[in-house]
Amino acid sequence: MAVRRSLSIEDKNLSNVTVATTSNRKYLDLDLAFAPKPVSGDIFKKSEAAAVRQAVKNLLMTNYNEKPFQPFFGANLNNYLFELADGDSLESDIEDEIRVAIATYEPRVEQKNFDIRGVDDSLKIDVNLSPDANSMTVTVIFNVINSGERVELTTTLNRLR
Repeated sequence: MAVRRSLSIEDKNLSNVTVATTSNRKYLDLDLAFAPKPVSGDIFKKSEAAAVRQAVKNLLMTNYNEKPFQPFFGANLNNYLFELADGDSLESDIEDEIRVAIATYEPRVEQKNFDIRGVDDSLKIDVNLSPDANSMTVTVIFNVINSGERVELTTTLNRLR
């Protein structure tokens, strides 16, 4: 992020000089296993790409109305488990749902513009439906902002009984 500032008259009116700065944030989240460290008893933390990976997985596994005061938080994928698998339209609906959820609620994932063919080289989503077992496997490949690291997340959703 570049910041543009003009200097004051006391600085000899150097208004044509710009100062550009960038900020690198370190991403840090709690490990949801809540396992304590052996010596200190503190909880382990996830950093950088591992933290973003955990956040995206939580986003995919969350259904609508599960988070208080944010009824549309999550990707609502469990809603699609018992839908009629009628070809590619269901898979494209799931991909769209994931793209909207990540674009809305996870700013640490790099979002590039689509080219003319609709191919996005920063965020790739692959959905494999298994209608006989009422399950789906979702693979999301994305870049993390600031580190540029490429992360692959694969998760399987299936019915409980």
